[in-house]
Amino acid sequence: MKNIKHILVPIFIFLLSANINAQKHDKEKINALKVAHITEELDLTAKEAQAFWPIYNHKEEAEDNIRENSGLKRINDFDAISETEAKDYLDTLIKMELSKQKIQKEYYTKLKNVLSAKKILKLMNAERSFRRKMIQEFKQRHRGKSKK
Repeated sequence: MKNIKHILVPIFIFLLSANINAQKHDKEKINALKVAHITEELDLTAKEAQAFWPIYNHKEEAEDNIRENSGLKRINDFDAISETEAKDYLDTLIKMELSKQKIQKEYYTKLKNVLSAKKILKLMNAERSFRRKMIQEFKQRHRGKSKK
């Protein structure tokens, strides 16, 4: 029995770490696609790109931190939670949104010194179109897996 544990525990740890590494790799891949999409859509000059990307990356990190530190987990069955849990969840969602709005305001204030208003609008559109593109890609992959 001890020998089985000695074999199964490392295998389990390996599989768990492989899954975590795959998720990290997927996130990096998506981020690279997003950077390419935004770069293509905005047609930044070298000077604009040099000033823009540090600001953009900082904003992305701040928004990721808000999501990660919120402690929110997806609720799939709203009937299974109490009214108090629902209120707490809503309060946390509102705090997250307010934090994200504050970051957005600071971000756009900084961007106005780097990009024209038109390019900022193009950026907003590029982010939206990228999200739509990723959702469509996910749906297509999900449909493909469910048919197998």
